[in-house]
Amino acid sequence: MIELTVLEMAVARQRAKRAERSLNQATALLDEDHGLAVSLALCCRIRAGQARAKAAKRRLLKISPTAH
Repeated sequence: MIELTVLEMAVARQRAKRAERSLNQATALLDEDHGLAVSLALCCRIRAGQARAKAAKRRLLKISPTAH
């Protein structure tokens, strides 16, 4: 049972890191000068990335309240 919890925590940490990395990449792309359509698409991607990062962190805390 403990091994399953450790595995779940590892997966949750990976999801959180992946979501944060994607969010950082989208933010960096937004800083570059692209057209309006690309900027709007990036804003949508950033909002979705923020939601995914927040959900992944909540999942990680739900598995183990002491893990950050």
